[in-house]
Amino acid sequence: MNTKRIIGMLLLAGVLCTTMNAQQTVDIDLWEQGLPNSNGIDMTQPFDDARQNFKPSIRVYLPERDKANGRCIVCLPGGGYSHLAMEHEGYQWAPFFNERGYAFVVLKYRMPHGVPDVPVSDAQEALRLVRSHAAEWGIDADKVGIMGSSAGGHLASTIATHSDMLTAPAFQILFYPVITFDYAYTHKGSRHGLIGENAAEEMVKLYSNELQVTSQTPPAIMLLSDDDTAVPPQNSINYYLALKHHGIPASLHVYPSGGHGWGCRTNFRYHTQMLADLSAWLEQLK
Repeated sequence: MNTKRIIGMLLLAGVLCTTMNAQQTVDIDLWEQGLPNSNGIDMTQPFDDARQNFKPSIRVYLPERDKANGRCIVCLPGGGYSHLAMEHEGYQWAPFFNERGYAFVVLKYRMPHGVPDVPVSDAQEALRLVRSHAAEWGIDADKVGIMGSSAGGHLASTIATHSDMLTAPAFQILFYPVITFDYAYTHKGSRHGLIGENAAEEMVKLYSNELQVTSQTPPAIMLLSDDDTAVPPQNSINYYLALKHHGIPASLHVYPSGGHGWGCRTNFRYHTQMLADLSAWLEQLK
């Protein structure tokens, strides 16, 4: 099914079912003309989620028309660059953001298998695709942000620090993100998944995103637990300090406990406080 037909179906669903629009979803292939690069297994068809060989696509959730504020978030679930936590770090967030007027787009991106351009190109294409259909989806193309959890947070911060004007997000929301590839603080699985176990030092520095912040990096909020042993808090702390060094608005929320990977799960002890902190930050966006 081509993109124009899918978009037409999405818009029709929005017209006929506005009261339930937050629950209307449409999946759109990311690369209809074929993949631009390969991780070594994604050219083997069909795609098979059981092998973590994901077909790159986006799932679009639009808010009710009377709530829409023109903003959009492209969400990148985590999974250590080896798998994807599509539910609690992806799809299950949609009602929260739709209720606040945000369009919410969840990206199913390909695993790198040591080829970093693969997930990076998927994320950049997702931002381009959203912006190219901004008018149809009631989105302001200048108000498209990015969100990521864990390794998805690394990918989100990579897009925020490495992209040109066409693909750079307007803001970034990072949950317990992997930021650095310095072995002192990194998540080894994410580092090895993206750039391999024997990566050159220049690649380590290139994807240590606290080193890539500039005065053009978009504003950020980081939310994490103090007792996270999978991705140490120093990842977010050093990123926050780099943002402040360059004069970038940033907010850092470190909860006393909770470990890693809680996403939108309600059993996270500070779930309610976390949602309040995130809501307050969203409200102050320009």
